[in-house]
Amino acid sequence: MTTYIVLINWTELGAKNVRESPKRLDAAKKLLGEMGGSFKSFYLTMGECDMVAIVEAPDDAVLARFALLLSSGGSVKTRTMKAFPEFAYREIISSLG
Repeated sequence: MTTYIVLINWTELGAKNVRESPKRLDAAKKLLGEMGGSFKSFYLTMGECDMVAIVEAPDDAVLARFALLLSSGGSVKTRTMKAFPEFAYREIISSLG
């Protein structure tokens, strides 16, 4: 499984309906689970992003579909970063020669 960091911001509609946000999070967790992935952690954040999720998915295409479906609901906008664990980081750096 590949790990991704998803930065999430409410849209104007999402902020207006913020009380429904926990239900939307539950639906997102269920959707990603049905796609073969999972949420590893979720945070409400202060600053540039409203929320951050650490998720796993079988591949980039699955996560891309998930992010598109999430954004198509109109309540959030997402930015996704692929995350490499420490062992992969060390392998990548050592391969530089």
